[in-house]
Amino acid sequence: MKSAADRLARLLGHFLPGPLPVRVRAWDGSQTGPADAPLVVLRSPDALRRLVWQPGELGLAEAYVTGDLDVEGDLADALSTAGRSVRDRPATRPGPAGMAAATALAVRLGAVGPPPKRPDGRARLTGGLHSVARDRAGISHHYDLSNDFYALLLDETMAYSCAYWTRPDDPAYTLADAQRDKLDLICR
Repeated sequence: MKSAADRLARLLGHFLPGPLPVRVRAWDGSQTGPADAPLVVLRSPDALRRLVWQPGELGLAEAYVTGDLDVEGDLADALSTAGRSVRDRPATRPGPAGMAAATALAVRLGAVGPPPKRPDGRARLTGGLHSVARDRAGISHHYDLSNDFYALLLDETMAYSCAYWTRPDDPAYTLADAQRDKLDLICR
């Protein structure tokens, strides 16, 4: 019997030519991919189902947030490695026979089925796409958070803006300095 990792490698091979950019450990403990690559852990078939229902970054993010997918080691390194690989080797679109084979593999992996429950905290927006009311609700959901939350991320000025780095090569120059330079630039 084929392992989940073997089936997953065959499935991904229909869409991404060449070797896998990351090592994958499936929910059955099986692994595939380069031994020296970052390790992506799929804890359940729901990780794949999220990608079927929300292809791309949103599906990956939801799988990560819900714990269906994890990365062992450096997350930034794994994202960079996978991103470079996808950028350097554009995805392919299988023909009818390849799509049928990919669909059969997805069914055997448990990736086909009803959409998984959305993660808690996700905005539930209604109304027309990019209408004033819908966009206002989306902005409010993401940014109308407490000062206690923002204090975890921002300096004492609580300035929520990208920094303006005027002396990036100076080791004594800090994020707080760059934030002050940004406020100075705005005021000028």
